[in-house]
Amino acid sequence: MDLINVIIVLMVVGVLLWLVNTYLPMQGTIKSILNAVVVIAVVLWLLRIFGLLDTLSSVLVHK
Repeated sequence: MDLINVIIVLMVVGVLLWLVNTYLPMQGTIKSILNAVVVIAVVLWLLRIFGLLDTLSSVLVHK
């Protein structure tokens, strides 16, 4: 993935998160949880894109 594409995805995610935080009425705790989930997902995605988290694909979750 090109660096330009990564920057565009980060900008789109940031704008969408800003729109949700600004225009959707939500309780503060729900907003905080949503922000935390999005930030964690983006950080994990970035680590995987840059090859720092290749071991994530080998993790198995059992029921």
